[in-house]
Amino acid sequence: MLYLVGLGLGDARDITVKGLEAVRRCRRVYLEAYTSLLTVGKEALEEFYGKELILADREMVEQEADSILKEADVCDVAFLVVGDPFGATTHSDLVLRAVKLGIPYQVIHNASIMNAVGCCGLQLYNFGETVSIVFWTDTWKPESFFDKIEKNRQNGMHTLCLLDIKVKEQSLENLMKGRKIYEPPRYMSVNQAAEQLLAIIQNRKLQGEEPEITENTICVGLARVGALDQKIASGTLSQMSTVELGAPLHSLIVTGTMHPLELEMLKLFSVDSSSFEKNAFQRTT
Repeated sequence: MLYLVGLGLGDARDITVKGLEAVRRCRRVYLEAYTSLLTVGKEALEEFYGKELILADREMVEQEADSILKEADVCDVAFLVVGDPFGATTHSDLVLRAVKLGIPYQVIHNASIMNAVGCCGLQLYNFGETVSIVFWTDTWKPESFFDKIEKNRQNGMHTLCLLDIKVKEQSLENLMKGRKIYEPPRYMSVNQAAEQLLAIIQNRKLQGEEPEITENTICVGLARVGALDQKIASGTLSQMSTVELGAPLHSLIVTGTMHPLELEMLKLFSVDSSSFEKNAFQRTT
């Protein structure tokens, strides 16, 4: 049996009882280590689960999936995913490979940022398409995510923005020379995401457009959702570019039309209540 086990968002104890039972009876346990991270390290997980964990980076999952599935037809193998196995990043390819090899599988779900984001008070059924905001480079500055956020806002929907994670990435030079040298991990902050959105707004205005999203659009910054030191801040997009939320992982929400109850909840986390009041009333029903 192949088990795909969600670990939740906080620490080692967020695994479900069903998930923990599955892990403890598995011969091999892999920890997916490139789409997200917990607030604790591999050693803490190993101590709590009572199992040695094999780190599965992007290269292993995408290029050596057969090694993960090896012998899963005769013994139990677990593949651990922070959040939910089919949350922000799907692992459908692993499931399809297992089915093709005749290996039975079981998915054990858990909380992910996709539903835990409701902690800020915005109602989940008012969210539109989720987008990913990637790190810009000097030569690559995509804006397609902005168009999706605008479309959601035009429809009155909130947008959850998942922020870029760079783990075990190679520089272009090392990649071209075939050198297995990796860049230090990088995690996009709410500040960085807000700065990129503000840059796009400025570019669009220079082109004569009137963007649906402005510097005064109410947004929500979230950090380490599910952890004891979780932080939430609400305010204008401009304020999100300077708010201090600390260590990763961060997420950003661009609001759409807000119900009065949603607005009241966001006020609990406001960076500056006066600017919040001034700008938020335009988008309530």
